Amino acid sequence: MTSGRDQGLGILPARVGRIVGNVMQIGLRTVLPPRCGGCGTVTDTVHAVCADCWAGLRFISDPLCACCGYPFEIAGDDGGNDDAGDGTLCGECLRKSPAFDAARAALVYDGGSRDYLLRFKHGDRTDLTPLLSRWLLLAGRDFWGDADLIIPVPLHRTRLLMRRYNQSGLLAASLSRQTGIAWHGTVLRRLRKTRSLGGLGASSRKREVGGAFGVDDRIAARIGLAGARVVLIDDVLTTGATANACARILKRAGAMQVRLITVARVVR
Repeated sequence: MTSGRDQGLGILPARVGRIVGNVMQIGLRTVLPPRCGGCGTVTDTVHAVCADCWAGLRFISDPLCACCGYPFEIAGDDGGNDDAGDGTLCGECLRKSPAFDAARAALVYDGGSRDYLLRFKHGDRTDLTPLLSRWLLLAGRDFWGDADLIIPVPLHRTRLLMRRYNQSGLLAASLSRQTGIAWHGTVLRRLRKTRSLGGLGASSRKREVGGAFGVDDRIAARIGLAGARVVLIDDVLTTGATANACARILKRAGAMQVRLITVARVVR
């Protein structure tokens, strides 16, 4: 039986540890204060955005296309319906359904969001992961309830070696920690290196990513991809060529559903 004195000694180290930890955090913030993810201005909390940068971000909210998440209010397009609401599709989805089942994005891709994504993707700003993944978490709030697996859009191995990290993989791992949903970064593979899709039109993008992706069947069997509801993670949705190519491959491998979440999307 533990005496009162022993119990007191057991509690003391824990309290001291918490105090020391708090002091260290205060000291660290004094030397390296939290800064805005956009302009670098000192902020009150970590992984935050200052008021000026926040004003320059255009978050996507309802009303939007029930399938691809196209924002009607921002884009001034209601898919031909003057009373756009739940279930309304945009003109593009009415013409041809995408290979993925649904898509959502946190932000409109413009000058405000572009800076964040370029720094995150090409500038080694992996410290932006918690901020961007928090936005993704909110954008995909309707997807998490029945999702089985989170999968990032992969990089080709040569590009991964150059960049040293897959930005979509970092976001997928962070979302897995926040939602408790498993993620896997190698079941979906990029089989060949594609040229940069920037500046290419929709048809050129589709041709470029054709046959570029594949699924590792052994990993797919081990993680239970067959019948799974997959949430696919990428940084930007432009024409949907990459997302469609990935969704087709995942469904061919047995996935029951593929829904996409991106940090931003291009609005026509």
